[in-house]
Amino acid sequence: MKVYVGNLPFKVDDSSLKELFSQYGEVSEAVVIKDRFSGRSKGFGFVTFVDDSAAKKAVEEMDGKEIEGRELKVSEAKPMRSE
Repeated sequence: MKVYVGNLPFKVDDSSLKELFSQYGEVSEAVVIKDRFSGRSKGFGFVTFVDDSAAKKAVEEMDGKEIEGRELKVSEAKPMRSE
């Protein structure tokens, strides 16, 4: 199950995002979305869990949690809409 993580501090990278969420279960992938041109974080990312129950627990416990002065927005990832 994939989880959306928004309002990330800009210095969070893929490995620190994975570390932050691995306390809830095995993380198969953690990606911080970066600007294509500048390479800077866009302030959000995605964490993919091996186990759905771990993902649900992470959403419950991490949504609204403050990290470096920013309140995280954590929810189940929605499929991309094609416009």
